[in-house]
Amino acid sequence: MNITAGLLDRIVLQRNNRNVSDAEFSGDTQAAGDVIVRVTKGGKKVKGFDGKVVGKASNGKITGRLTGLPAGGPYDVVVAVVGHGAKAQTSVADKQRIKSVLVGDVWIAAGQSNMQGCGNAQYRAKPDPMVRAFYMDDHWATAVDPIHQLNTAVDSVHNGGIRTVATAPNPKGVGPAIHFAQDMYRRTRVPQGIIACAHGGTSMSQWDPKLKSKGGASLYGASMRRLEKNGGKIAGVIWYQGESDCNSDASRQFTPRMKELIAAFRKDARNPKLPFVQVQLGRLLSIGFDVPSWNSVQDQQRRLAQDAPFVSQVAAYDLQLDDTIHVGGRGMAILGARLAYAMDVLRRGSKAGKPPITLKKVNIKPNPVSGQVDVLIDFDNVVGSLHVPGGIRPTGFSLVDNRPVPIIYDIELRGHTVVLHTNFAMSGLGDKTVYHGWGIDTYCNVQDEAGRLIPVFGPVATGEPRAVTPMVERINIAFPIAIPTDSGVDTKLNGLKYPADQANFPWKLNVFENRFCDIHLQTAVLEKQDFIAYFKCTLEVPEPMKLDICLGYDGPVKAWIDGEEVFHDPQGNNPAWEDRGTAPIKAKPGSHEVIVALASNKNNAWGIFLRFERKDVSKEQLKLGVVSCVLPSVRA
Repeated sequence: MNITAGLLDRIVLQRNNRNVSDAEFSGDTQAAGDVIVRVTKGGKKVKGFDGKVVGKASNGKITGRLTGLPAGGPYDVVVAVVGHGAKAQTSVADKQRIKSVLVGDVWIAAGQSNMQGCGNAQYRAKPDPMVRAFYMDDHWATAVDPIHQLNTAVDSVHNGGIRTVATAPNPKGVGPAIHFAQDMYRRTRVPQGIIACAHGGTSMSQWDPKLKSKGGASLYGASMRRLEKNGGKIAGVIWYQGESDCNSDASRQFTPRMKELIAAFRKDARNPKLPFVQVQLGRLLSIGFDVPSWNSVQDQQRRLAQDAPFVSQVAAYDLQLDDTIHVGGRGMAILGARLAYAMDVLRRGSKAGKPPITLKKVNIKPNPVSGQVDVLIDFDNVVGSLHVPGGIRPTGFSLVDNRPVPIIYDIELRGHTVVLHTNFAMSGLGDKTVYHGWGIDTYCNVQDEAGRLIPVFGPVATGEPRAVTPMVERINIAFPIAIPTDSGVDTKLNGLKYPADQANFPWKLNVFENRFCDIHLQTAVLEKQDFIAYFKCTLEVPEPMKLDICLGYDGPVKAWIDGEEVFHDPQGNNPAWEDRGTAPIKAKPGSHEVIVALASNKNNAWGIFLRFERKDVSKEQLKLGVVSCVLPSVRA
């Protein structure tokens, strides 16, 4: 007899809702007849399992179902095929002993490197005999990191089909799965099993459930093979993935791919309510990384956990790293406990605690004292009140226009609400987005009284979301250009034509750092004069699109695209604010010259704001942020 699935040495069998086993198993045998089991625990027979009929053997195959074995163990299980001779005597035709079987909860641990485990080995969890792992070489044993040993894996997707044995101890390899399972054991007091399925550096496209038919040559197919090898039943999935999808193309597809993956796990595990807990992306130390995509994936993870049934998430942004991207061994113990708490809440509801803190709403209101604008951020599922341990200054929140705008001068915590005090007027704040944890190496410190963190979020619109480019900060400027006196042009720029002859203009490249093309320090020496300052850049349009030019200004202004006048405000004056004036422009693919003329207004005008907004974008795309659509770019 050779039992190939469902009953293996040292296996952890998934219990059912009656707290007993319900394990299907199968294999090969040359015998035929009834399949019986005899179960012992500590050398003593287990009542009801001394010759219990559990299946049939015929045509070289054996199938059975071991039901009713109480959670706990370890058990020794003898499976036998019994036949009946000519004198109606029963005899054992074939048998196999399965050693040290446990009954409890089994989990799939999957995703990429942070689930695989890259923490330093000196921080590995102390082994617990009631927590086991199904290692990648298809054997069960007490769980000791690293449990994801790709070089020994049976499935070729992990090693190209070339299996090797490590010749030296691995100085890395600590992940969150064992800490999670040990914490679940403390919570449930039933044995825990981990099916190790993660693989570092993998993307959602590589985890595509449609590749299941490739079996062990695909990540999802390999996971399902290992699931079926262990009877096809699990308690839930813990998942840490997303780093490889932080680019403009993959990030747009992250949510639908995640929904498809979760649905596939539930279908193949035969549980439409299978709990799924993910880790929201943590920190990254890198130069030149796609920050908007990183934040977009984090926000999609937050929204998925908030909106999808039986899905939860935990934060990792506060944990120490053991390199530039991987949660360290010390942090993995904290992360494992967070995963266990979230999973326990999914399974037992309010008896276990509250779901993760969730964003409820964002409002902007005038501050009655300062006259400026406050941003009020309300949260649900807060235990007690929001606070910062040690009473230090709250941090981690940003108002962003493609990058944080330094306008928050104080952050106040009021129960379940965070108040951002800004020095902006209502008109300048309406298009900004709110972030908690903007960037890839964020520092946030607000938590509830249970020590639970606010998730990273953003972009969340303070007004209606918009698809806008960054403010232009590199631009060619020519000044002072005398106002023509013989062509009917006045100081309001009435009558001013496109400057076709620019050969004698003193163009100079200017680079600004605060989003406002501010030339007042350069023009101050000209005293109270009337003149024109010209601003010129090139708009690159990759595909046909409907655009608005968006201007802020503190003097009379006029703008041309490819020599055609598109905007004129003769009444411009102080102060300048963003998007004070807008106008539709032609946006065919290609390069387009943009020129803006600003009248000096007796040298009271300081400069302009300039950016572009794409108007033919759906509301669904806008909710995902600017990474969800193609935008034009601007060069000097």
